Amino acid sequence: MKEIFEILKREVRNVSGDASLFLILLLAPIAYAFMYGSIYLNKGEEKVRLAVIDNDGTAVSRLLTQQLDATPMIEVIPSSNLREAQEKMYRGEVQGYFYIQQNLEKFIYTQKQANVNLVLNASRFLPSSDLLSTVTKVCLTVGAGVRKTYFNKQGMSDDESMKMTNPIGLDYRPLYNSSMTYGSFLLPGLLAIILQQTLLIGVAASLTTERENKKLSSLYRLSGHNISKIIVGKSLLYFIVFMVFGLFFTVINFSVFDIQIRGSYWSLGIIGALFIMSIITMGFLIGSFFKTKLLAFQVLVFSSYPFFLVTGYSMPYQALPKAVQWFSDMLPTSPFLKAYISIVQSGGALADVLPSILHLLIIWLVMVILLVVRLRNLFRQNRG
Repeated sequence: MKEIFEILKREVRNVSGDASLFLILLLAPIAYAFMYGSIYLNKGEEKVRLAVIDNDGTAVSRLLTQQLDATPMIEVIPSSNLREAQEKMYRGEVQGYFYIQQNLEKFIYTQKQANVNLVLNASRFLPSSDLLSTVTKVCLTVGAGVRKTYFNKQGMSDDESMKMTNPIGLDYRPLYNSSMTYGSFLLPGLLAIILQQTLLIGVAASLTTERENKKLSSLYRLSGHNISKIIVGKSLLYFIVFMVFGLFFTVINFSVFDIQIRGSYWSLGIIGALFIMSIITMGFLIGSFFKTKLLAFQVLVFSSYPFFLVTGYSMPYQALPKAVQWFSDMLPTSPFLKAYISIVQSGGALADVLPSILHLLIIWLVMVILLVVRLRNLFRQNRG
């Protein structure tokens, strides 16, 4: 126990005396969480510009235009013809255009198919997706309202006309992310990735610094030639600090960004502790293969986005190529995010995420074994 405490004190001195390690481990997590999180503070977009060409000029077409403009998602930009609307879209002034053809009102009242055209700039995913869903809802609502009025005039009651207008009623209830905004979906995972990457880079650079400064021998002697004590002693500082950061994120950042935790804080703390231990072990293992701290920084700083992409968070896991799925299964990030999102957003309990916990535990144990073998070889080479 004495050796572990001495290694811990040594690690504290090393981190506090190294400006780059101090910044990446103690300042970067908070700074990055607020900086990147603030981008999605408003959660979703509003008032996306849509050009509207009304070639019908009737009460129904005007109602349709008014209803589109009344939604918080769309800002209607009137256009006199298709060419003008197309030019506005090409210049980026609007994200698409909505063309109301002639005889719209006439076709609706005579129960014929009435057509409108929606052309969107799909090179930008969010605006095109939001415009499509909003325009679809407005068209269905206005069309149903007009049809219902027509059937009422034919002498039908409200119940009868509603059945004729909408024979199938859809009760649509989005769960967890009820506002259906991109920020509410992305922020929980983004904060977890920030915690992971700052820890991974800092821990890897810490061990690389030991190799670069040729201090592995003194570390080995300090531990009483016990590799397990080295791993525990060096890990303690990072585990304590990043458990505090994890608590800070869930209490402060989640509150600032209006993210609701539906599950138990204890469940989140347990899965978070296991994840932090896995990333610490992974960081030491990766750092043991670099000879200079600069090289470790250069390589790992570009790993954030690839790690995020292969976890199946931004792209469904089953849609990933098989080779990418295999690589994803070897990272602690993948099972952690499954369990983490289930607890935070869906209100899951530990029993609900048991497969992910076992997956994460297996990855951690395998990495511990690999790290012990790797450190033993390093110390043997160092003595030789």
